[in-house]
Amino acid sequence: MKWLFLVSLTFVACDKDDDTVAEIPVTPGSANFSKYVALGDSFAAGFSDGALFAKGQDNSYPSLLAKQFAQVGGGSFKVPYMNDNTGGLLFGGAPFPGDPSQFAPRLVLKGFFDASTPNIGLVSPPGTQTTEATTVLAGPFNNFGIPGAKSFHLLAAGYGSSAGNPYFRRFASAPSTTVLADALSQNPTFFSLWIGGNDVLGYALSGGDGSNPITPTANFEAAYNDLATQLSAGGKKGVVANLPYVNNLPHFTTVPYNPLTPKALGAGDAAVGEATITALNAQLYGPLKGALSHPLCTSADANSASRIALFVSGGKNKLLIKDESLVNLSSQLTTLFTPSLGPANAAFYGMVFGQARQATDKDLILLPTQSVIGTAPTASNSGLGFPPPAPLNKFGVTYPLQDKHLLVPSELDAIKVATDAYNVTIANAAKDHNLAFVDAKAIMAKLVNGGYRFGNYHMSASFLTGGAFSLDGVHPGARGYALIANSFLEAINVKYGATFRPIDLGLYPTQYPTSL
Repeated sequence: MKWLFLVSLTFVACDKDDDTVAEIPVTPGSANFSKYVALGDSFAAGFSDGALFAKGQDNSYPSLLAKQFAQVGGGSFKVPYMNDNTGGLLFGGAPFPGDPSQFAPRLVLKGFFDASTPNIGLVSPPGTQTTEATTVLAGPFNNFGIPGAKSFHLLAAGYGSSAGNPYFRRFASAPSTTVLADALSQNPTFFSLWIGGNDVLGYALSGGDGSNPITPTANFEAAYNDLATQLSAGGKKGVVANLPYVNNLPHFTTVPYNPLTPKALGAGDAAVGEATITALNAQLYGPLKGALSHPLCTSADANSASRIALFVSGGKNKLLIKDESLVNLSSQLTTLFTPSLGPANAAFYGMVFGQARQATDKDLILLPTQSVIGTAPTASNSGLGFPPPAPLNKFGVTYPLQDKHLLVPSELDAIKVATDAYNVTIANAAKDHNLAFVDAKAIMAKLVNGGYRFGNYHMSASFLTGGAFSLDGVHPGARGYALIANSFLEAINVKYGATFRPIDLGLYPTQYPTSL
C-alpha cells in the first residue's frame, strides 16, 4: 500500500507543475499483463487528424499502455499497421467509391489565412493513400481498435467481411469472425475495453438528422454486458472506461452561433457588410419577423415572435437555422405572404421558413459547417432537392442551415440521456466483474473547465490551441492519447495495486507535422 500511495501522488503531481517522480519499483500488482488485448473504436486505434496512419497507431493509448506493461512482463503487442503516414484507405487501388472524402489522407495545418483563421487541409490529395482495404494482414493482433465500431459491432459476425468494416476487414482472421472472437482467441490475461462513443457520436456528427441514429440503451446494455462477461470470464482482469458527452468535443464547440458581422471583428466571424445587413432587415428579416409576430402564427406557437430578430449594425448576428423540433408554421406563413408574394412564392417561403429561427448559445454548430456559412445551397444539401434561388442562396444568412449542420437543444438532450444510460451500464459492469474503471467523462469535463497543467504546459479542449485534440476536432492528438493512457494506468494502479509511473506528456506533440 505504501508504494501504491506514492505512485498515486506522482499521477496527481502531473497536474501540479511538479516534475519530480519518485523512484518506485514498477510492479504489476495482482494483474498479469503477459497477453494484453485492447478492444474499442477509433480512439483505441489511434485515429487522429481525420485518418488512421502508422505514427498515430504508435501513439494510441493501447500502444502506450503496452510499452508500460512490458516493464512488468507484458508480451509483444501487435498492431494492424497502416502502410504509411499519409493515412486513409484505397479500395481496389482507388479512393472510396462515390465519396473520396471518406477514408481520405490525414489533415495537416498548412498555415493561417489570417491571424485567426487556420488553413487546414489534406496532407496529400485523395488517391495518394497506399493502404489497400482489400489486402488482409497476417495476425494474430492485439489491438482491436476499429474506427467506426459501435458496441454491438464487436459482437457482429461478418464485421470483417467486404460488407462490414474496412479497417477490421484488413486484419480479421476470417470474414465471418467477430472482433470479440478474434480477441479471445489470443487467450488474453488482461484487456482494456473502451467502446460506446460511436453509439452516440455518429448521431452527433450527422447533426441528429436521422442518418445515424443513437443506439437504443437496451441494445447497448445487452451488447456491453456480453462483452464484459466474456472478456472477464475466469476472473480475467481488465480496465474499462465510461463515455464523455461527445458534444463537449471541439468539433461541436468551436464555431460560434453568432458569427455574422458587418466586418471581421474576431475569430470565426463571417463578414456580411453594412449594406447587406440593411438590405436583409428590409427584405427578409423585417417581413419574416412581422409575419411570425402575427396572431395567426402566435396562436399556433406562442413563442413564434421570438424566432427572428433584426440584424444589428456593428455587432455579432446569429445564424439562421432550421429547427425541426419547432411547430411548423409553413401554412401560416404561406397565408400571410400570399398577398405580397403571390401563391407560388408564398408557399416556397413558407416551406423554407416554417421551422426557421436564429441560433442561440444553446445550439452547437458543427466544425465542418464553418466552411458552409455564406455559401450557396445546392440540390444535394439544401433539403429541397434543388438549389434555392436568390436571394435565398446563402446558408446561415438568407437560407437556414439544415439539420445536419448543427445540434439543437432537443438533440443535445437525446445525447445526454443516452450517454448517462450507457455510463450506468459501464459502471455496473466494472463493479460486477471487479474491473478497473476510468472516468473518461470526468477527464473531458476537466479539459473543458480549466484543463490540465503539467510542467510548463497546459492542455484543454480548445480547438487547435488546447493541445489535447487533433485537427478533426473529435480525436485526440498524440499528447491527448498520452493523457488517456495515464488515466488508464492510474486506474490500474488503484484497482490492482500496480505501481506504473505516469508517461511524460511533454514528450508527445500537440499536432503532427506535415512530414512524418
